[in-house]
Amino acid sequence: MLLDEERYELLAQESKRVGAPIGELVRRAIDREFSRGGQAAEREAAGRALLAMPPPPGEGPEPDWEDQKQELLDARMRKWEGA
Repeated sequence: MLLDEERYELLAQESKRVGAPIGELVRRAIDREFSRGGQAAEREAAGRALLAMPPPPGEGPEPDWEDQKQELLDARMRKWEGA
């Protein structure tokens, strides 16, 4: 397997940090990314589930940013009134 110098250096640094050989780090990355039960598959499934969720009941479209911004500014000013 050929790696460019930058990727090899990243692996070498991580190898020193965790005390595992570079080959072990490569195996872990492969298992995590490509195995059927790997974390990447789990993260992808979780992301798809989140994106498929409907908005909470009773909430309409996203609020207007300018209105939200003004509410934040007003709240900050109220905090300092009479100080």
